[in-house]
Amino acid sequence: MNIILSGKQINLSQKQKETIETKLSRLEKYFDKDMTVRATASHKKDKSCIEVTIPVNKSVIRAEATDYDLYCAVDEVVSKLARQLRKYKTKLKNRGTETIRFENIDDSSIVENEEQKIIKRKKFDFLPMSEDEACLQMEMIGHDFFVFINADTEQVNVLYKRKDGHYGIIEPE
Repeated sequence: MNIILSGKQINLSQKQKETIETKLSRLEKYFDKDMTVRATASHKKDKSCIEVTIPVNKSVIRAEATDYDLYCAVDEVVSKLARQLRKYKTKLKNRGTETIRFENIDDSSIVENEEQKIIKRKKFDFLPMSEDEACLQMEMIGHDFFVFINADTEQVNVLYKRKDGHYGIIEPE
């Protein structure tokens, strides 16, 4: 397993790097091929955060954990990744992937997935508005996203609130 470790707003000591690599290498038992794992450690306010991304075939397995202690965050992210692998075992198996070793994934914790249902449907008028007005509207309704027609481009856009507290916009090409 090839682990690419980087730090954002944090300088990792050699011991921290070795510990993170050791704990992430526990996931190696789930993969047949040599996988590239990207891990990014960062420091937000008074907490440490670690984000791990593993490209598997044409999809991505990703997990993030935040804790006051970096080592606890690493343990949590490894646990989340292992849980994701167990959860999606049947889906990956049906696709015929050769990247995951299914014999190393415990079936006992897999709960039969219920079919996902749409439980609520809303209808509303799309009104042309500026991006600033859309931000204001989203804050007023208290949602994490808002769909609107951009007055400048006359296209449907999706405004969303990012984890860092800023906003992002999804617009068609």
